[in-house]
Amino acid sequence: MNRRQLLTTAACLPFLSVPAHSQTPAFKRVRPGEPGWPSEAKWQELNKAVGGQLTAVRSPLEACKGADVATCDAIFKQFKNPYFIRDNVALTQTTGWAEAWTSSPSAYAIDARNAADVAAAVNFARENKLRLVVRGGGHSYQGTSNAPDALLIRTRPMDSIEMHDAFVAKGCSDAPQPAVSLGSGNIWLKAYAAVTKAGRYVQGGGCCTVGVAGLIQSGGFGSFSKNFGMAAASLLEAEVVTADGEIRIANNCTNRDLFWALKGGGGGSFGVVTRVTLKTHTLPNFLGGVFGAIKANSDGAFKRLIAEFMRFYRSTLFNPTWGEQVRFQPDNLLELKMVFQGIDQATAQATWKPFLDWVAAAQVDYAVVAPVQALAAPAHFFWDAAFLKQNLPSVIRQDDRPGAPDDAVFWAGNLGEAGWYIHNYESVWLSQNLLSDEKRDGLAEAIFAASRHRAFDFHFNKGLAGAPAEAIVAGLDCAIHPAACDAFALAITAAGGAPAFAGFAGHEPDAARARRDATAVSACLAELVKVAPEAPAYVSESSYFQKNWQAAYWGSNYGRLRVVKQKYDPDGLFFVHNGVGSDDWSHDGFTRL
Repeated sequence: MNRRQLLTTAACLPFLSVPAHSQTPAFKRVRPGEPGWPSEAKWQELNKAVGGQLTAVRSPLEACKGADVATCDAIFKQFKNPYFIRDNVALTQTTGWAEAWTSSPSAYAIDARNAADVAAAVNFARENKLRLVVRGGGHSYQGTSNAPDALLIRTRPMDSIEMHDAFVAKGCSDAPQPAVSLGSGNIWLKAYAAVTKAGRYVQGGGCCTVGVAGLIQSGGFGSFSKNFGMAAASLLEAEVVTADGEIRIANNCTNRDLFWALKGGGGGSFGVVTRVTLKTHTLPNFLGGVFGAIKANSDGAFKRLIAEFMRFYRSTLFNPTWGEQVRFQPDNLLELKMVFQGIDQATAQATWKPFLDWVAAAQVDYAVVAPVQALAAPAHFFWDAAFLKQNLPSVIRQDDRPGAPDDAVFWAGNLGEAGWYIHNYESVWLSQNLLSDEKRDGLAEAIFAASRHRAFDFHFNKGLAGAPAEAIVAGLDCAIHPAACDAFALAITAAGGAPAFAGFAGHEPDAARARRDATAVSACLAELVKVAPEAPAYVSESSYFQKNWQAAYWGSNYGRLRVVKQKYDPDGLFFVHNGVGSDDWSHDGFTRL
């Protein structure tokens, strides 16, 4: 039995106390060419209803057909520019996943300008039994922001940003608080730049070009979540179009069940979010990072380095000040890519001195191949494109198309993910109890064993253990797996290749390499799971073939999420792979199981 068959078989099994599938009304989606597919006249009626925003989708790859090699190569080169992908309704930020899915244009797309456009699209899809897809930033590794034979709602035109000095959610009587309302077409770079310019901070995602609404619905972690919490925990109110075409307000006083589900229940399952309002925080004086790399000259020395680093992390860095990543590599390299908030550069550098002194005292065993240095700047510069281009040009990349806006930049560290073709991607949350004196040596051994298979990262900011108590309490009030609030880090290992599509010479997927990489990724994570059995995964950064995904993504929250799904979308209009309620459907979302 292959992985797809296993996934489909598992999807047929009942989960928790959710009513059996036979109790749900039958619903079968219509494909192009089948009886019931809308006529051209019906499509034109929809186009009129949305103010001419409907288009028949065409892929830019069509220009490759019959073209010379140079022309086709130039098109594929643009796939390394996330802004080029964002601007093209036919594309997604990931070109596919080996043995799973390939990015495919929808049949039609609507560039929705407001919630009314979205409602018109939702009603049309429901009445004509169409597959409906929602795309914000288009970053879904699971392929949930694209599908062929579908009507796509693209939220990009809804990019308004409104700052509030004293926001009170509709129907609530809470004390007014500072907040920001973001149209769901925004990306986090724009949100951060606007909010920090106003002297505040909003917690979102780390990648500049990720969409605002999709991240909130997955839970959402950014570089400074160890202090400010999950992005979803900052949600005060959402405007959302549900499967019945109604435009609803969801907050802690109105449609509370839907509001809770939107805070980590997964994007694309409960409705189309058109606007979010998030609380803002006091902007720290300084934001910065510590970067460097240390190489051990033997396996034994690397084991000692891992053990010492984890001891140092537990004693010194396991707190709200520090976030982001450390990488463990098969060549015995420890790579540091961490960030900090609220302290200055000198304090950050001094914080690392005990660890660096330990390394220096054993210089026969270690080489500092990249100096471990702290860099910091006033916080309002952190997402200022002009400042970054002038002072830290190596950390960003620019949209290189003629006429591109000056502020269209993205982190250089995310370049590899632009248009990539995934071979495998797996994650596991690691409980803070692994940092205890009794278990830390076992963790260090597992880290070393995992690094023999493939490089992997600990994302410290993607586990809330060590965060302020209020951030953890707010996280536990979200639909995401509660283990995220007990984890000191999310371990991630992944492999992928250049943008790839079958049938295009020189740009086809390398199936043999993909299989080798997939095996290595799974073997790497398996070593960590030995010390964290049954540990869950993060819905946005996990395997397409995730086993027991209902429990892995949401744990005890899944049954409650199914109840919300049944209430607001009883016919399953909104379908995404491994999304709440998708266990009622076949893997393509067209046939109810």
